[in-house]
Amino acid sequence: MSSYGFPKALRLLKSADFQAVFANAPFRASHQHLLILSRANGLAHARLGLIIAKKNIRLAVGRNRVKRQIRESFRKHQQQLHGLDVIVLARRGLDECDNSAIEKMLAKQWQRIARKRDQANTKPPEQTQ
Repeated sequence: MSSYGFPKALRLLKSADFQAVFANAPFRASHQHLLILSRANGLAHARLGLIIAKKNIRLAVGRNRVKRQIRESFRKHQQQLHGLDVIVLARRGLDECDNSAIEKMLAKQWQRIARKRDQANTKPPEQTQ
């Protein structure tokens, strides 16, 4: 049975980790209220980084609620995201969504990211001549 915790090993903590994803994020999922960037990390587990700007979600209460929702959703879906470094960027209006809407939105975006990763892994390598 796998663990569904959220220890430090499952977080992007260093600036270099974030920069690696920003520099090369082949798997993206965009939504009106958030953007998810991800790349393969060479590990057996997924890692999550959050960027919740004060510019987009003004009140600390809203930012904290959104971060809790994203972490909880990631924790539930981490098995399908194995081997990825994921950054979630909040956009304007995310704090106006209720918890169930955020959960549904994130579940759909996690599926999109996992599907894109799987498609990239099953494609035959490009042949150059």
